[in-house]
Order: sequence, then structure tokens, then C-alpha cells
Amino acid sequence: MLTELSPALIAEVERAAKLLCSKQCICILTGAGISAESGIPTFRDKQTGLWENYVAEDLATPEAFARDPKLVWSWYQWRRQLVAEKKPNPAHDALAQWQYHSQSTEQQLTLITQNVDDLHEQAGSSVTHLHGNLWQNRCSQCDVPCQEQSRGSYNSADTLGYSDALITCSHCEGYIRPDIVWFGEALPVQAWQTAEDGAANCEVFMSIGTSSLVYPAAGLAQLAKDNGAKIIEINPHPTPNTIVDIVLAEKAVIIMPLLIQPQFGISHIVTH
Repeated sequence: MLTELSPALIAEVERAAKLLCSKQCICILTGAGISAESGIPTFRDKQTGLWENYVAEDLATPEAFARDPKLVWSWYQWRRQLVAEKKPNPAHDALAQWQYHSQSTEQQLTLITQNVDDLHEQAGSSVTHLHGNLWQNRCSQCDVPCQEQSRGSYNSADTLGYSDALITCSHCEGYIRPDIVWFGEALPVQAWQTAEDGAANCEVFMSIGTSSLVYPAAGLAQLAKDNGAKIIEINPHPTPNTIVDIVLAEKAVIIMPLLIQPQFGISHIVTH
């Protein structure tokens, strides 16, 4: 695989691997790019089929749900169908292997994601979700979690789990909504605290599949930098950013296995 990369990129991969091997505290933030490599459309991709005349930003808001809850719920059920059959890719697997390996070393890994899918969990990682989880629901009125619609119900062979019929809360009869952070809503307090702590205390901050210029990535990367950390960005389309120390301009599915295999003694990546 190395032979397919440019000499300059190979040198940067080797430099990043050496840096990661020498440090004990690593904070990793993943974004839409890593899930896109598993075939999950990004939020900014054009909608398709019945939804091609809608803009995602117009559906993922509290105002949209208040105005037309059935429309928003139907859209998320459609997104769940899109995501349900997707599997972790080699980048997810590499991160899970690295996290598992770190348990027997002194290295500490904090894995944060902006993604709402569960591909990190499927790969075996422990991860903090900044923007919520597509497979979890809660009441739009009293915020009580709704257990009726679990991840397992969407894995069933029939499509009943994807019904666009609205569900009401057993506590207050409010409509059930996806447990997703919509535009205009605050990030979960505990999740953001974990992310801030990880960034503030790390020696290396890695941004994978997300721009280091877009918040919250920019805020976390800057926080890490302000506290003395080195910044690594893995992104096939990196954005100019003076705080980034190492730019690996290639897909995460290619870079991540290369980063973890030699220096952590992992001979192969278990793929799904």
C-alpha cells in the first residue's frame, strides 16, 4: 500500500507514526469523512429519491420538528435505512485495534466523534458522541429516553422498524424525536466536557475526516494546540490551517492502518 503513496506523503505518515508512538496521551476527533468511506452520505450531500427537494439543514431543526414532526421523523427513518447496512471500514477497525492495544500500555486514547452513526461501536471502540446517536430516541417534550425504538429493531428483516408513524412518550404524550443534536441546539454537556478534557490534556490531537477549521473541531484543535499538543489532520481535502503540524492528505481507510501497524506491533487489521 505504501507504494501507492507519494514519497512526500510516506515521509509524513512515518513522521506521524513516530510522533504517536512517542506520546502517551492522544485525543482523536472523527467526522463525516470517515463514515463517508463506509458509504454513508454526508450531511452536505444532495438528498436523493423522495427527499431530493429538501435541504438537510431545513429538516434537522427543532423548528422543523415543531412545524411538521411527521416529515422530520420520516426523514430520519429514511436515514436509518440508509445507514443500517453499512459496516465499519479499515479506519474504524484500526482505531478500535489501537484503542484495544492501548489498554495494555501506558498510552491513553480519547475518541470523540461528530458522527451520529454507530460504526465506531460496531468496530469495537469506546467513543463519545458530540452530536447524538442516530439509533437513540427521546421525548421532544420531557427528554425521557425512548426504549421502544432500539438499534435492534432496525436490524430486523422486515421494514416495520422504519415506519414513519409518529410515536408518543409514555410519560407525557409528547412526540418522540431522534436523540440528535439539531441545528441551533447545544451539544450534550457531558460529551462536550469529555471532549474538552481530552483536547486540553493530550499531547497529540488527531482530526480525521473533518476540517480543523470548522467548529467544534476548530475549537478542540485550538484548545489542544494552546496546551502544547501537536496537531495531525487526516483528510483527503485538507484545509489551510496554521495550527496543523502534520497533514496527511489521503483517505483515512488508507492512512490509519499504516499508522498503527508498525509501531504498535499489530500485524493485521481485523475487518468486518
